[in-house]
Amino acid sequence: MDKIAEVQETGFCVLKGHFPREPIERCRAAFWPTLLDYLERNRDQPNRGDHRHFLAMPFAPPCFAPVFFFDAAILQIVRSLMDTRIVADQWGCDVPLKGSTHQGFHVDYKHPLFAEAPDMWLPTYMLVVSFGLIGISPEYGPIEIAPRTHRMPRSVALQSVADGKIEPQPVTLNLGDVLIRHPWALHRGTPNVTDMPRPLVTIRYVRRWYADYSRDVNAIPAAVWESLTPDQKEVMRFPHA
Repeated sequence: MDKIAEVQETGFCVLKGHFPREPIERCRAAFWPTLLDYLERNRDQPNRGDHRHFLAMPFAPPCFAPVFFFDAAILQIVRSLMDTRIVADQWGCDVPLKGSTHQGFHVDYKHPLFAEAPDMWLPTYMLVVSFGLIGISPEYGPIEIAPRTHRMPRSVALQSVADGKIEPQPVTLNLGDVLIRHPWALHRGTPNVTDMPRPLVTIRYVRRWYADYSRDVNAIPAAVWESLTPDQKEVMRFPHA
């Protein structure tokens, strides 16, 4: 099954070894002091459940690297599943710590496009692309995804998982692996049982007409914005510093 068909069918796919290690390692080294400072100040104020944190990623290089946002193969998949005029509008990091537990199964961006028809099937209008700044093996708390639930009524999907009719799949990621998923596929975080924070960074792509401002985002510094090509600027919908 090709990756486009895999996302359509199961709600997610993994591109194994897709990103080179060097930009990820440079991103991690630059981001780590920011992450540790944030955790020092907010450790007792988790915003994603017990011992779980979300924070917006900076756009200062090398935390920002064009390869993360403008990879041709990833954009080809995302555009094929939506349209050619998609934009990136979120760049953030989810970090479970030691003491985190299993989340309940949930979807992201849970407010339906049409409140009066929450279970109406709609073409895809958002996708999330994630990769670890470290390798995410089982002890670090990988995401679990319930396949094929992105096209099911929410209540039916939740009951199918609870009854064992659908088996959630843990998605472990080696450094350089990239997860592309539909945010309406049921998923949950699992416990990080190590002493190391587990950073999973995510870019959200949406159809150009969609906006919900559901996550904090950082502004793009002027020097970074000016370094982008016109085509790259067309993809980026973030505030400018």
